Amino acid sequence: MTNLLTVEDLWVRFKTRTSTVEAVRGISFSLGRERVGIVGESGSGKSMTGRSILRLVQYPGEIKAKRIDYNGTNLLHLSEKKMRKIRGHHISMVMQDPKYSLNPVIKVGAQISEAYRLHHKVSKSIARQKTLHMLEEVQISDPERVFHAYPHELSGGMGQRVMIAMMLIPDPKILIADEPTSALDVTVQLRILEILDKLVKDRGMGLLFISHDLNLVSSFCDRVLIMYGGRIIETCDAANLHQATHPYTKGLLNSLPSIEHPQERLQTLNRNPAWLNENSVNAIK
Repeated sequence: MTNLLTVEDLWVRFKTRTSTVEAVRGISFSLGRERVGIVGESGSGKSMTGRSILRLVQYPGEIKAKRIDYNGTNLLHLSEKKMRKIRGHHISMVMQDPKYSLNPVIKVGAQISEAYRLHHKVSKSIARQKTLHMLEEVQISDPERVFHAYPHELSGGMGQRVMIAMMLIPDPKILIADEPTSALDVTVQLRILEILDKLVKDRGMGLLFISHDLNLVSSFCDRVLIMYGGRIIETCDAANLHQATHPYTKGLLNSLPSIEHPQERLQTLNRNPAWLNENSVNAIK
């Protein structure tokens, strides 16, 4: 399988007045035309990893890596002007909550059309037709109404579909989805995942799916990267996640409630400071 993205020895640091905080600590991984999940507790570095790929970490944050390679180009060597052409057109990112990503005073259709016209020099009428088609692709039954709606007039699930449409309309090769279903109820979550799965397969994209939900990632992704304290401590096939060997991954799995195997008291997750000193275990493949 050809890699779309290769990340090697990525570090993200934040300098404070008294010290330096290491949010991501020397991780390496690759992404092909597949669904790769990144799982870990809050603060493990999941979202910062996704943002650093698109160089969205602002001062006082600092990104360093041997390479962040997309299609033979090291993104760290590009100017900000060239990076703006990469963002959206080649690599898109869906944020966690559409309420904070959509402009509340601009209609939905205008925002999606703008995302398309930014990377494709087309007329407003062509962009409008493309936007309506994209709304249909994310299974919005009345795209004309949603096109003319403001973000506050949409439900959470509808808003998330709009965000997915906006990120996919430039036809990127990689989609980074940062907790795209965490703010939604279970039934809406399943619809969003079905939409993502179909679009990724139909377009032959690579998906980097960031989540704290082990059960969700194991059922949806092809591979899973387990992060702890800014490091990738284990890489597993999603289907065999229950066979994980690292004690941290086992602890995460054992702390989950199960209907099939109910327990009177769930296990407490034990953390070992020594894990922070281990080298990343996932070699680039």
